[in-house]
Amino acid sequence: MRLALFQPDIPQNLGAAIRLAACLDVTLEVVEPCGFPLSDRAIKTAALDYGSQAKVLRHLSWEAFLSHPARSEGRLALFTTRAAQPYTDYSFSLGDTLLFGRESAGVPDEVHARADARLLIPIRGRSLNVINAAAMALGEALRQVNAFPSGGD
Repeated sequence: MRLALFQPDIPQNLGAAIRLAACLDVTLEVVEPCGFPLSDRAIKTAALDYGSQAKVLRHLSWEAFLSHPARSEGRLALFTTRAAQPYTDYSFSLGDTLLFGRESAGVPDEVHARADARLLIPIRGRSLNVINAAAMALGEALRQVNAFPSGGD
């Protein structure tokens, strides 16, 4: 199971995503360019004390993300307000990548076109913080495949 952020805009959200991925023992993939300067040092700083536990892959472009070997391991599930299928009705698999778009603009049509599934988190109101949404989605996906990490450090 992987979490991917498409061109994130907010550095604090990246930090929260790194911590979430470390805690749930999933790889975080960051599709650049970001809306802020991104360096290995910035990632380490954002990760706080989770840096040694986090598995973070940076992709310099959407094309680089698509060509990564992990794409052959499972499906690409895009979380979007433009979807009709609730994420709780989707059957996740261990190799799946859960993709979340930019906080300011979501993802372009070319990203929608490449997704194997477009999933919705049904909520009241207009939007939910991207990391809150990612936590909900990862929780459901990991529950379905019985892949929560064991407790402890």
